[in-house]
Amino acid sequence: MVTSAHEGLHRIFQEKPEILAPVFGVLGLPFPKKATVDALTTDVTETKPMERRVDTVLRIGPSDGEDFMLAVEVQGERKPDKERSWPYYVSYLQSKYRLPVLLLVVCQDRRTAKWASGPFDCGTRGWITQRTHPMVVGPDNLPAITDARTAANNLAMAAFSALAHARSAQINDIPDAMGRALEEADGKAADYFYEFLEVNLRGTPAGEKWRDIMSFVSYFPGRGTVRETAYLEGAAKGEAKGVLRVLEVRGIPVTDDVRERITTCTDIDRLDIWLTQSGTVERAEDLFVEDPQVTGGAISGEPV
Repeated sequence: MVTSAHEGLHRIFQEKPEILAPVFGVLGLPFPKKATVDALTTDVTETKPMERRVDTVLRIGPSDGEDFMLAVEVQGERKPDKERSWPYYVSYLQSKYRLPVLLLVVCQDRRTAKWASGPFDCGTRGWITQRTHPMVVGPDNLPAITDARTAANNLAMAAFSALAHARSAQINDIPDAMGRALEEADGKAADYFYEFLEVNLRGTPAGEKWRDIMSFVSYFPGRGTVRETAYLEGAAKGEAKGVLRVLEVRGIPVTDDVRERITTCTDIDRLDIWLTQSGTVERAEDLFVEDPQVTGGAISGEPV
């Protein structure tokens, strides 16, 4: 079954190709300093009815050498069928694009990673016709990023590491480091990684920890991020309901205009004042009378 973590572990190469250099570094392989990275179709089906798809296919164009293909596969457990499909992927891509092909397999546990490293041979009677030797990254060779400063220097790699170690013993330290790093991150970058980890860590111990971190609004104060906006909108709706409920319980009539004014207000401070006043006003309209403690005139912005 394809899980959120499965999708995240390969899609991040398409969306954040800057992690390619550190991932290759983990494997002891050089990666070009300047290169174009293009995501290609993952369909490697021929005219036969059987559908075959690689998780992610990238075309890497170094500024100082020949282009090559990178096929990325995420493997959650040992599946002997892959020992036959991976060689097919490599040979198909090589034939189609007429370029060298590398196969990168991403694993979340050591046992699967050990098996995935192969090599997988096709041959008989002592003769090897084809050998497939995947590059493998997983908990054994990917660093667990538990330092906020290190995470902040490469958010994409830190997020990738969090997914790869989502079931490791250090799972509390990794999300903590990522959360602290995102406090200081650019709004758009922070939004991406907050959402990326929330979606792709679901169903893992790390997902529980990440939800705890996300429950603290202090992680995104005043930046206008997607997550902050959603939180404030939800809080405003709750405050507005509270104002209307108090007026209802006290038997104070609420006109349609007043109701609309209260429910469309998104200013938490104003709503908080209205909630306090709703317990003492004689008419609902009195909520909008100018409050001397609020600078700039009427709370509503235009006195009634």
